[in-house]
Amino acid sequence: MDTFPLTTDTDPAETTEWRESFSALAANAGPSRARFILDELVRLARSQQIEWQPDLNTPYINTIPAQAQAPFPGDLAIEAKLASLMRWNALAMVVRANQAYGELGGHIASYASVADLFEVGFNHFFRARSKAGGAARGNDARDGGDLVFFQPHSAPGVYARAFLEGRLSGTDLMHYRQEITASGQGAQGLCSYPHPWLMPNFWQFPTGSMGLGPISSIYHARFMRYLSHRGLMNCEGRKVWGVFGDGEMDEPESMSALTLAAREKLDNLVWVVNCNLQRLDGPVRGNGRIIDELERLFSGAGWNVIKLIWGSDWDGLFAGDSSGALVRAFADTVDGQMQTFAAKDGRYNREHFFGQNPELAALVQGLTDEQIDQLKRGGHDIVKIHAAYAAAAAHRGPPTVILAHTKKGYGMGSAGQGKMTTHSQKKLDADDLIEYRNRFQLPLTDEQATGLAFYKPAEDSAEMRYLREHRAQLGGAMPRRETACSQVAVPEMSRYASFALKADGKEMSTTMAFVRMLGTLLKDGELGPRIVPIVADEARTFGMANLFKQVGIYSSVGQRYAPEDIGSVLSYREALDGQILEEGISEAGAIASWTAAATSYSVHGFAMLPFYIYYSMFGFQRVGDAIWAAADQRSRGFLLGATSGRTTLGGEGLQHQDGSSHLMAATIPNCKAYDPAFAGELAVILDAGMREMLIEQKDVFYYVTLMNENYAQPDLPEGAAEGVLRGAYRFASYGPSAGQAGPRATLLGSGAILTEVIRAAEQLASEGVGVDVISITSWSELARDAADEAQASYLHALLADTQGPIVAASDYVRALPESVRACVPSGRSYRTLGTDGFGRSDTRAALRQFFRVDAGNVATAVRKQLA
Repeated sequence: MDTFPLTTDTDPAETTEWRESFSALAANAGPSRARFILDELVRLARSQQIEWQPDLNTPYINTIPAQAQAPFPGDLAIEAKLASLMRWNALAMVVRANQAYGELGGHIASYASVADLFEVGFNHFFRARSKAGGAARGNDARDGGDLVFFQPHSAPGVYARAFLEGRLSGTDLMHYRQEITASGQGAQGLCSYPHPWLMPNFWQFPTGSMGLGPISSIYHARFMRYLSHRGLMNCEGRKVWGVFGDGEMDEPESMSALTLAAREKLDNLVWVVNCNLQRLDGPVRGNGRIIDELERLFSGAGWNVIKLIWGSDWDGLFAGDSSGALVRAFADTVDGQMQTFAAKDGRYNREHFFGQNPELAALVQGLTDEQIDQLKRGGHDIVKIHAAYAAAAAHRGPPTVILAHTKKGYGMGSAGQGKMTTHSQKKLDADDLIEYRNRFQLPLTDEQATGLAFYKPAEDSAEMRYLREHRAQLGGAMPRRETACSQVAVPEMSRYASFALKADGKEMSTTMAFVRMLGTLLKDGELGPRIVPIVADEARTFGMANLFKQVGIYSSVGQRYAPEDIGSVLSYREALDGQILEEGISEAGAIASWTAAATSYSVHGFAMLPFYIYYSMFGFQRVGDAIWAAADQRSRGFLLGATSGRTTLGGEGLQHQDGSSHLMAATIPNCKAYDPAFAGELAVILDAGMREMLIEQKDVFYYVTLMNENYAQPDLPEGAAEGVLRGAYRFASYGPSAGQAGPRATLLGSGAILTEVIRAAEQLASEGVGVDVISITSWSELARDAADEAQASYLHALLADTQGPIVAASDYVRALPESVRACVPSGRSYRTLGTDGFGRSDTRAALRQFFRVDAGNVATAVRKQLA
């Protein structure tokens, strides 16, 4: 084995022979034969253990050569004019807001760089959903439309297009980022970034938190395949488009599912990465090249990579460059320098780039400084963009990423093009506005330009007809969020939960009860097929192994192996029409899958009901940002935090023990969080949630915690269902009755600790203390109810019917029961017990004693209050 690889050509004549031979092969036999020979040589090299790997970087030029471009089908002049109008109206909207209210923020430069990438998509590729209710099997699947994830900082450009389409008024544009003020002015306030919660008929996907858009787009594309393979919908021919920033690729979520997309052969997925080479403060890779880095990353992950670097003006320069001087020069130019070239004028670029050597200087000898300044990067050339999009749309096999080279602040000239301060540039003076007007040949007077007048061509103008006709051909305006979908019937509780409602003291965990209910619901003829069980990993830990055979685990290729446990009752089974989504050790992937299913009602017009079960510690603490985005997207489904609480999971220790997820869940307005102790309570909560989401079609989702501890399950008390849903009900009374003399106390408990509270009540009762035990199923629902000052607090009324000091305990931090302190009747003491601090490894009993939430400590707290 060579220790020192060759770095120089020791036999130039032989090298020339190899080159000529390969060139002749490619010319005479074609590219396919040339690729075959290269593959054979690689196999031969590996068989002889010659350590060599191909370079994952190609030259810094366009992947699609000029002669291979798909013909451009549009009117180039009109499309260029439309893009200029979008740029102007977006700029006017942002600058107006910032002139009047400097603190409102707003961005100009990002959309300036991405405008042409958006417009080519809008005019030729982004298909809207043209039939309400989606595309059922047998109809044209393309009627279901494409899914488009928009780069969030470019939202002003999307509003600008909606203005020309008549979907937004000029008054609406004048209320950008003024959502509260707008309603008083008869306008619609436009949110800062894509937020479906705030603009529910407009935006489909929230992308404002960097990295969540990319991973979400991958799992939405995969979920469309899931729907097709299960025979629920025909999503064939539909695409998921994602336009993201190069700086955003640094986020772990952006990269975490690239191999899944390639492994699943998601050729329905196209990413466009806007490589303007700048983050907020400066270059993305100042001393390197982000496009090269991303090419290596995506190629290595198995994606089809299309580099869109240079515009059509460069074709002639490359054709005239017989020596390869341009490619060599680009190979030595890092992004920081490329940014400088973007910020400077034609004279500077002639001297400092083309002036590097005589060969480069000769290439631009016939060009003026202005012509050099007008040389476009690929992401600003409509023809080149169309060619890249067409190739991506036609590609089969792996997903495609288009790396589009742009200039941040394109067209902003001295006011901000390519400058370090570009992202923060929010105001332009009169000269800057005139320069911008001239740069894009806008039909505005000096007064209109400096006055930031919005411009809309006449309705019968060529531009407006073109815009309307092209969107009509693609199904209508985008983005557009729709919510029309059919109701899904929910079976009566007695059909799937009678064992839980009438438990008769049988021992089981609430996790076991949930899985049993889920298994029965999956058999329901109408609801069953709509259920999407999701696990990150450890389905067997949650007792779900029996579902493997019942409904199977989804696999896009079926099952190509005989599992080791094939003879067992609970053997592993993967299937093309499998129903379970098992995502591996990726909570970020699992929550992205859950969101895709939970928003199917709006994205596809076809309601699905996802149940994602996971270790509760690895939910809100780990992917809370993604859950918040799911809330923004108006998700409907169940999150099941299993092995919940800080003391229920003995032995696992600090990072596995959850004491705060209910506190975090309480911060999300459309999340209903419950901590049921008993299977009967759980059944009532599941039934109510399914009806609320599938029949009433409310935009809520449920977080329900489950325990792995087996204990006797009581029957659900008569008439308790309403209290379960409101957050509390009187479970039982112990010791002397309320009418008898003697001390009394009230105990509140939830989840895993309610059994300890009940044991404490029994201890106190044996000492002659009368105790009322209230089961708290949801601290957060009680707190929200108490916050409504228009009505009396439900918990206050419940407590008013009891006597004595009140002690509240849960398996979570004390802040959770403290959230309902306002409900305590005046004159009554209120003591809270919780599991504040870090977790420990030990038995349940030892943990509960350590955190002072066991029966003994609860009873002691009552005695102290009575004393």
